[in-house]
Amino acid sequence: MSQGTVPAVGLPGLLTPLIAYLFGTIPFGLILTKIFLKIDIRSTGSGNIGATNVLRTGNKFLALVTLLSDGLKGVTAIFILFAIQPDIFSWSYSFTASFIGLFAILGHCFPVWLKFKGGKGVATTLGVLLAAVPYAGLAACATWLLTAFIFKYSSLAALIAVAVAPVVTIFIYGPYSAFICLLIALLVWWRHKENIKRLINGTEPKIGEKKKMQESSSA
Repeated sequence: MSQGTVPAVGLPGLLTPLIAYLFGTIPFGLILTKIFLKIDIRSTGSGNIGATNVLRTGNKFLALVTLLSDGLKGVTAIFILFAIQPDIFSWSYSFTASFIGLFAILGHCFPVWLKFKGGKGVATTLGVLLAAVPYAGLAACATWLLTAFIFKYSSLAALIAVAVAPVVTIFIYGPYSAFICLLIALLVWWRHKENIKRLINGTEPKIGEKKKMQESSSA
């Protein structure tokens, strides 16, 4: 993808990573389940605050709202910066948007309000990819759906989906954007390290199965 002249970065641009991180820290799963189900999602199912664990409560609608809300975290931060200082995207929209989105994902995974104990970042990652590198985002979403349909493992679907994104990105959007997508993929993989162990051991629950409280979910 073509790249323009590197623009001067104003104060809004410098503050945007922090703003993106703060957007990412909003624990929608925790907030929604407390309001509508009167429970602490951290004490239910896997203890994770993401959409997968919300689904384990049996409330599919609330899980969907959590999924969409988490997915919009990075998108919102990207669009805010674009509205405030659009020239910052003139060098490379995909790189700048991916970079901003990375901080939203970090916020979701390590929210300061919850002692840095957050989710796995999958929904937020897919939202960032769709906003920053749309073709890679679509490929990742399609990969997740196909893998989940075939194997019934949410975690496996997430791992393969985020791995596809940097590959697609490097061919369409260039190496700089692909590097950010690679960092995002590595972060998501690292957050799924316990899921990877269970996949190897054959103890990872499939989509729809219950899970012990102390185990991690993929969301």
